[in-house]
Amino acid sequence: MPAHPQKAPLPERFALIVVGAGHAGCEAAMASARLGLPTLLLTINVDRIGHLSCNPAIGGLAKGHIVKEIDALGGRMGLWADQAGIQFRILNTRKGPAVRATRAQIDRREYMRVVQRDLFAQDNLWILQDMAEAVLVKNGRAAGVATSLGQRFASHAVLLTTGTFLQGLIHVGLMNYSGGRMGDPASVGLSKNLADLGLELGRLKTGTTPRLLKGSIDFSGLEPQPGDNPPLPFSFHSPGVVLPQVDCHITYTNERTHAAIREGFERSPMFTGIIKGTGARYCPSIEDKVARFPDKERHQVFIEPEGLDSPEVYPSGIPTSLPLDIQKRMIASIPGLEQAQIVRPGYAIEYDFVPPMQLQPTLETKVLPGLYLAGQINGTSGYEEAAGQGLWAALNACCALRGQEPFLPGRDQAYLAVMVDDLVTKGTNEPYRMFTSRAEHRLLLREGNADARLTQAGRELGLVDDAQWATFSAKQTDISELMLILESYIIRPDAATRDILATMAATAPGKAVPLTAILRQPEVAIEALAPFCPELPKYAEGVLREAETRIKYEGYLKRQEELVLRSRRQEETALPYDTEYAAIPGLSREAVEKLSRVRPLTLGQASRISGITPAAISCLEIHLKKMHLL
Repeated sequence: MPAHPQKAPLPERFALIVVGAGHAGCEAAMASARLGLPTLLLTINVDRIGHLSCNPAIGGLAKGHIVKEIDALGGRMGLWADQAGIQFRILNTRKGPAVRATRAQIDRREYMRVVQRDLFAQDNLWILQDMAEAVLVKNGRAAGVATSLGQRFASHAVLLTTGTFLQGLIHVGLMNYSGGRMGDPASVGLSKNLADLGLELGRLKTGTTPRLLKGSIDFSGLEPQPGDNPPLPFSFHSPGVVLPQVDCHITYTNERTHAAIREGFERSPMFTGIIKGTGARYCPSIEDKVARFPDKERHQVFIEPEGLDSPEVYPSGIPTSLPLDIQKRMIASIPGLEQAQIVRPGYAIEYDFVPPMQLQPTLETKVLPGLYLAGQINGTSGYEEAAGQGLWAALNACCALRGQEPFLPGRDQAYLAVMVDDLVTKGTNEPYRMFTSRAEHRLLLREGNADARLTQAGRELGLVDDAQWATFSAKQTDISELMLILESYIIRPDAATRDILATMAATAPGKAVPLTAILRQPEVAIEALAPFCPELPKYAEGVLREAETRIKYEGYLKRQEELVLRSRRQEETALPYDTEYAAIPGLSREAVEKLSRVRPLTLGQASRISGITPAAISCLEIHLKKMHLL
C-alpha cells in the first residue's frame, strides 16, 4: 500500500470544515475524518501544520491529564508526542496520584513530520492552503467558508481553530506589526465577519521567549535536568518512546538581569500602554515578574532543547516583548548565557478571541448553529487545552450531523469537561489555563485512570479502534486480576514476615491480614510486595500503578464518589433552553441577566455561574416543579 494513497476529488460539500491547523485543528480534523465524515482542513501555511508555536514541550501539571484523556478517547496528541518526545518526566512524584502529571520535551521538526504524515495519509481528509475570510450562512446555519483566494467551500458545519491569528499584532519593544505568529501572516477579514454574525470579540495577549543558538551556550556550569529512566509514554496504547532522550538544563536570572529589564520598562509595550490585550496571569513575561516581585532575587530559566538536531534552544521562563537591545543585555547577564546569540527575538502577540459564554457546552456558537469554536479563539492558552477542545468540538459536530446525543461528560469524568464547563459557564477575561485545583473531583480524574474513564465513550463514538480497545480491555482485566491476587494473599505476623517488612520500613500487623492492608501503609510501594506476591513482575507499569492507587486510596475514592452521587441530581436536572428567567418569581435582576446570557442546560451548570446564589437555585427548582419538570 502506498504511503500516501491517492485521494478522491474534493467533495461538492464537506461534512465539516476545520479552519486552522494548530493543535486544535489537527486533532479535530483527524477525529472527524476517522469517523468517516468528509473533512476539509484549511490552513494559512501547510508547512506549519502541527507547529509548536511556543515552547517545545507537551504536558505538565493538569495538561498531561488532558493529553491522556485525548488519547483515551481515541485522539492523537499522545501518540504524536510519544513519537517525537526527547525527554519524558513524571512531575509531582512526591505528591498524591491525583496531581502527578507527565511532561515531555518535543523535537519540533519531528512532531510536525509525524503530524503531517498522519494527516495527509488520512482517508476522508483534504488539506488546502488558503485563508478563511468569512463563514458562509444558509437558512440560518453555518454552511461553509469563503477564502482570500476567492474560493468557496460548502459544508454542513464549520469549526474555527484560529489560535493567535485573528487580527494578530506582534510586539518587540515599541515596534509592532501584523502577524499570526512570527513568520506567518495574520487573519484580518475573519474577525469582522464574526462580529457581523453577532459574536462579541475581545482581545488577549500572550508571549514567547527569545530562541538561542545552542552552540553559543556554556552548559558546563548549568544544572542538568534529566528525564525519567525508563521514559513512560503518554499514550495508553502506543509502542512507547522511540527517540533518544536528552537532558534539559537550569540556570537563573540575577540582579544584573533584573536591572537590565527595569531599564527597558520605558520602552516596554506592556508598561507604555501599547498592548491592550490581557495577558496570561500564570505565565507572565519576565518584565512583569520583575515588576510584580521586586524583592525576588532570581527567577528560574529552564533551557529546553528544540530537537535532537536543532541548533536552537528555548530558554523557558523569560518570555518578553522588551526591545531587542534589552533582550540581548538580559540574556548576557544570565550564567551560562553570557555569549549566547539570539536567533529569534522574544515577542508578545495580541489577538482577537470570542468570550466563550457565547458558546453551547458542545462549543457550538449560540448565535449561529453549525459554527463551532475551539482553542485560543475561546480564550484558552496551551497546546493541550486547544487539542482537547478541538477533539471535543469535532466529536460534538459529528454527533449533531449524525443525529446523535451530544458528547457531554460531567466534571467528575474528565478535565476536558471541567475546562469546557468553566469556559461556557463562567467565561474568561484572561487566557485560561487548566490546573488540577480547578477540578473539585480531581482524585477521580487521575492520569492513570483516564482510559478507564473515557475509552468506553470513545469506543461508542467510533473513534477507538479495535487495537486500542483490545489493549484497554486487557489492561482493565489485569488490574482487576492483580487486585484480587493481592487481596487473596494473607500475611501473618511471624518472624520471617516481620523481617521482610522491616526491610521496607513497614509496620508488621498484629494479626493475619490480606496483602492489601500492607500496601495501604503510606511508605509501602507495590513493587516491595514481590517477596509475598511472586506474580507482580508479570504486570505492566500502568497496571501496577493503577492497582496500587485504587487500593491505597480506597477510602478517599469512595468518599469522592459519594459526593458525586449527591451532586448528580442537580447535574441531571435539565433546564429548558427557552426558559423565560424574567418570569420566574424571586430571581434578582442580576440572576435573570446572567441566566439569560449563559442559558445553562442543567441546574448544576446554573449553580456554577458567578453570582448565582443557592436562593436563586431554589427559585429555579420551584419553577421546575410547577412546570412538572422536577
